[in-house]
Amino acid sequence: MAENKKSFLLYCDLIHTVQKLNDDQAGKLFKHVLEYVNDLNPETDDILLKVCFEPIKQNLKRDLKTYEKMCKKRSDAGKKGMAKRWGKDNKDNKCYKPITKITDNDNDNDNDIYRSFAHLSMSVDQFNKLEAEYDKSVIDSCLDSIENFKNNNKYKSLYLTCKNWLKKEPKKIEDKLVAQAKKHGYVK
Repeated sequence: MAENKKSFLLYCDLIHTVQKLNDDQAGKLFKHVLEYVNDLNPETDDILLKVCFEPIKQNLKRDLKTYEKMCKKRSDAGKKGMAKRWGKDNKDNKCYKPITKITDNDNDNDNDIYRSFAHLSMSVDQFNKLEAEYDKSVIDSCLDSIENFKNNNKYKSLYLTCKNWLKKEPKKIEDKLVAQAKKHGYVK
């Protein structure tokens, strides 16, 4: 049989043959089949067992050829899909680049990451965009909240999530206006 193959088909119409055998002969036939599919190369001198086993053996061989064709076809389809996805010839079946930056174990060019945890990260550029509107302490507090949020694994972008969460917080400009209003006595 094939390597790493854990199962085989035994067809229902075999009952017509097995019913004509006594229990002892049927048990020997079943053991013979199991030895065959486990590559133990069974041999017997019992002519009745040989005659009953031959059609089973031919079915198993036919099914094995079909199985091997299916495995080859799936392997080729997988290689083709992978080549299409990565845009390269992929005969050796190896990935040419990491899927995401997070799976990249190199720590050589990670200087531009301001903050990262789990599957989320924010670049320094993205942080600077947020800092133009909000105080650093407010942004860091928001990032802490996102990190501690139970369902943060549903988020795809730390920057966009933080930007959305910060809509509830006052912006820098609003703080300056409030301070000026207090200075002039308009707000207590």
